[in-house]
Amino acid sequence: MKTSNEINKKINKLTKSGQIQKAIEYCQSILLNEPSNTALCVRLGDLYMDWHLDVYQAKQYIDEAITQYQRAAESLIDDPSIYYKIGFAFYHKGELDRAINYFNMAISKGANKAQCHYMIAQSLKKKDRYHDALDEATCALKYTFLRSSRIHYLKYRLLKTLFFKSFKTKVQSYFELFLSFITLPFDPEAIKNVLNKAKIVSIFPKLISAYKFYALKDYEKAIGIYAQAIDIMPGFAPLYALLGDVYRAVGKHEEAIVEYKMARWIDTLCFSAYSGLVQAYEEMGDYDNAIITYKKFISIHPNNAVLHSNLANLYFMKGEIDEAVSHYQSAISLNPKQDWTSLVAQTLGYIQQNVTKNVQAAISSFHIAHLLAPKEIDIYVSLGSAFYDAEDYKNALIVYRRALELEPNNAKIHCNLGYLYWGMGDITEAIKEYNLSIKYDPMYDIAHNNLGVIYLDDLAHISNAIECFKHAAEANPNYALAYYNLGRAYALKGEKIEAAKYYQLAYDVNSITEEIDPAEIQERLNNLFD
Repeated sequence: MKTSNEINKKINKLTKSGQIQKAIEYCQSILLNEPSNTALCVRLGDLYMDWHLDVYQAKQYIDEAITQYQRAAESLIDDPSIYYKIGFAFYHKGELDRAINYFNMAISKGANKAQCHYMIAQSLKKKDRYHDALDEATCALKYTFLRSSRIHYLKYRLLKTLFFKSFKTKVQSYFELFLSFITLPFDPEAIKNVLNKAKIVSIFPKLISAYKFYALKDYEKAIGIYAQAIDIMPGFAPLYALLGDVYRAVGKHEEAIVEYKMARWIDTLCFSAYSGLVQAYEEMGDYDNAIITYKKFISIHPNNAVLHSNLANLYFMKGEIDEAVSHYQSAISLNPKQDWTSLVAQTLGYIQQNVTKNVQAAISSFHIAHLLAPKEIDIYVSLGSAFYDAEDYKNALIVYRRALELEPNNAKIHCNLGYLYWGMGDITEAIKEYNLSIKYDPMYDIAHNNLGVIYLDDLAHISNAIECFKHAAEANPNYALAYYNLGRAYALKGEKIEAAKYYQLAYDVNSITEEIDPAEIQERLNNLFD
């Protein structure tokens, strides 16, 4: 029977020469004769673990490692290192709750507390529990001093994610980064991580080449080069995100999603992976998964107004209006840039006015938009329209007149003023404003049509009305309402054939534009010859 020293010497010799499989087979052969050799079970588990973490081989050996560790744990019930090893294996398997349980058991048995708390922090980070992860990283630092570069760097990344808390948090994060540099020479694992990341220099030419092919839309070559780069640096999350971007560009959304998810698994703080993933889901029309991803992204970056706005857009498209309004309001509250926030406020106002029918809320949103972009004419149009819907004609008039001070020749403002005066019963001023609108934009179909309706319904000037409706139809051949009104005008004039022609035109165009209730057109058409 060989001694433990002889067995270990041979295993070490095989592993140093890169013959891990032979080392595993050797351990297995010894264990057939010595099944109770717990030390050898642990060593076999370590070999399986090393082989599993070797990214250049395809097979997975995590379950074999766990099996060997658990066999050893039956005898080594008070050995803290075996519980740590089992926890480490479950971490790499992705069973994070079980990993955390084993790390806590290792701590209770007297394991290296700094290492255990650090791994608990890493597990919590993968679960997107960043505050809890930060607490565990802080706890880990209590049990170590110089060998702490990895812990300080983890704290830096977590605090950087939580910048929204305060300026103090931002300063603290950079202090942690500084400490990670200072303690780097004393932390062998951190040095190994830095050396692995330094390989980026070796693939830099490939990245430039891949980007060039991507810009030239030679996507197949870009995919090939990014795949080669991943073979060289398989643990570098941004590479998977870049490959996902190329797959998404060629419409291979399923492949893109796989790459983005891989990037997120390697590093849950890889924000480009979140961004690409939600875009892939949106392009596929999978709004449910896009929303789930946005919500997770927002849990990381709650201070990102664009994320709230994009999530609100998705909720709106799904018809979940209350959720949409809530996230639009969050985006407005965060206000990253006035012009951008003004557009969001306008969008919210539009929804409140036209969908939820909460005109007063719409007025408030348009006021916010106006305060942020006081020279934006479209806001005046929207605000004036909201005041009109609220029957607050006085304020609507003030808004439109203020808009004309900025742009006196704006056809849309004059058209809206015409509609306002018409609603107030001032036909003379309404006609004046519609004529000004047409003067500044002769192809403004709505102004022509509305002026025609005044001539037809309010003044009984049928010939003038017909002329206006024809101008509207010339300006917009797909304007069903103009054809419908022409039909009404000719019907009142007694020219039933002409009326029927335009009613039929209105019906045909309306089947596409859906401006009018088709039953109403059909009824008028039928009544012509009753």
